[in-house]
Amino acid sequence: MIGDRPLVEYLPLYRGKRGEVLTQFGMKQVEDIGLVKFDFLGLRNLTIIADTLAMIAAQGKIPPDIDNMDLTDAETYRLITAGDTSGVFQLESTGMRDLARRLKPVNFAELTAMIALYRPGPMGSGMIDDYVERKHGKEVIYPVPQLAPILNQTFGVILYQEQVISIANVLADYTMGQADELRSAMGKKIVDKMARHRGIFVSGAVKNNIPREKADHIYDLMVTFGGYGFNKSHSAAYAMITFQTAYLKAHFPVEFMAALLSSTMDKTDSVVKYIAECRYQNISVLPPDINESEKGFSVRGDQIRFGLAAVKNVGEGAIDNIVEIRRQGKFSSLFDFCQRVDPRKVNKRVIESLILCGAFDTLGEKRSQMMAAVEDAMDYGHRLQKEAADPQMQLFGGPAHAPINPPSLPDIEEWDEKQKLAGEKEAIGFYITGHPLDQYQDLLARFANTDVIALAEDGISDGTMVRIGGMVRHVKRIVTKKGEPMAFVELEDMHGSVEITVFASVFAAAQDLLTEGRPVIVQGKVEKNEKSAKIMADSIVAVEKAEETWTASVHLTIDTSRTDTLTMEKLRDVLAGHPGKCRGYLHLVIPEKTETIIELPEGMSIMAGVSLRRDLRRLLGYHAVHTCCAPIAASRPEPGKRGKGFHRSNGKKHLN
Repeated sequence: MIGDRPLVEYLPLYRGKRGEVLTQFGMKQVEDIGLVKFDFLGLRNLTIIADTLAMIAAQGKIPPDIDNMDLTDAETYRLITAGDTSGVFQLESTGMRDLARRLKPVNFAELTAMIALYRPGPMGSGMIDDYVERKHGKEVIYPVPQLAPILNQTFGVILYQEQVISIANVLADYTMGQADELRSAMGKKIVDKMARHRGIFVSGAVKNNIPREKADHIYDLMVTFGGYGFNKSHSAAYAMITFQTAYLKAHFPVEFMAALLSSTMDKTDSVVKYIAECRYQNISVLPPDINESEKGFSVRGDQIRFGLAAVKNVGEGAIDNIVEIRRQGKFSSLFDFCQRVDPRKVNKRVIESLILCGAFDTLGEKRSQMMAAVEDAMDYGHRLQKEAADPQMQLFGGPAHAPINPPSLPDIEEWDEKQKLAGEKEAIGFYITGHPLDQYQDLLARFANTDVIALAEDGISDGTMVRIGGMVRHVKRIVTKKGEPMAFVELEDMHGSVEITVFASVFAAAQDLLTEGRPVIVQGKVEKNEKSAKIMADSIVAVEKAEETWTASVHLTIDTSRTDTLTMEKLRDVLAGHPGKCRGYLHLVIPEKTETIIELPEGMSIMAGVSLRRDLRRLLGYHAVHTCCAPIAASRPEPGKRGKGFHRSNGKKHLN
């Protein structure tokens, strides 16, 4: 709050719990009594940017001048247009990715407009479609020539509040103060003020030789679009952070993803999501290491090292002590570790979590042996530390007793892979060195069309039919009022878990598959609200039986109005680089008119999977590729959403 005299002369004040001075008036009342109010917004993304720059410098690279960037950088806009925007400020949602793909921004002005467009008002008013169509060539017709210099940057759409002010000032001779009052009335939809201003605006426009009918029409446009007007300076500030994060992801992906992961270490779901994004970007995330890991995620060449703060039960005090002691020399064994760290900070629970997550693996000792020897190692370390603090040693400059040799690790077998992975999940909340579903990845890539992360995004709506693969984690069986058995199942995939409701009819056929640890594919309808998403199962199939149940195909959506020969040539090369067993279909879309589906020849069968999806998304956009399955008895896979025509083709004239 800012005033021209001590604030206590204007409004009551009090001190908060931390000594800060606060007003007892609400924000609107503060403005009503004439004080200036500033809102300061803290953004996690600014910390991500700063951490990324620090990591770039630590790698011996020259970090970009983040405050003086080339706002025409083609690689940054390519990333945005492709929808490859996980972690990019304001552009992570499915809806925003779709808008980026449609709009294809190529400069900062269009990026600023895109931020302003993606809000409930414009989305429901048709403003987005008008802007996108005009941006891509639809003719812009201005009611009067005076509007052209005001609206040309937004293709004739009244998008910003500043434009409302300029229109009133230029067309109707409003003062800037009067124009701002009009803007406020429209933005807040104050009916009586808008009615009063209509007469003022129309009269002023008529005096400037604008026909009354056109003046009325322009005012109607201002009412329609001005009510959704966004503060351009606000949008530009957001767009700058959007561009900065997109630029860093495009040019320094390893450092950016490490900073992004560090910013979400306290949120397991977010860490899982961004580790999945790293896999998508071909960036390896190395497991925790007692001799290499820092508090947060760190960069090691072209890889990311897991941060110790993301390990459960390992607090900051323990991490600080471990890192400080490690500066004197790397740890050589579990016993060496317990001898050197402070047992008041690094307790048994901390050590066990570090063993379970694999942080001691590089010392060459088995996890099973170390877990069995934790208490012996801590006793050994405590005895040595007590010995070192013995006054006799300090007095005579030597050990009071003979050196104590560390005991031997127990001679026991190492845990199997399943037990190791279970330990990692216990310590971290997810798997890091592998996953029980790894052996089924090819099948899941071909026959599942969604995952837990995608279910949480706004691209999959309530009622959508989906197919998801994962492991049965927990089964709760109940009996309905009719006496029929049904179940609620927790299904876990590579990224998290989702609840599956299995009604009696489906349960009867699938009950043998509903055992813990069993990999299955569930087909069903999404039931979604603001807080969660779950699936009503329609059928459940064992993963290994997927090929006997369905035939898979890959579908590529191509907007013909925004595709050129070079893109199609690149598409041919990408498909040729992923040979496999899936049939391919090109959905050639002419927006608002028709969709023609071309079946690729048998010689161009392709392999569905993460690698293909990554390459195609980079070329065609985030939502341009999806898999589709039909029952094995069908003559050919369903082509998904059909347009007005379905045509078979040998593909050559389209791809060569």
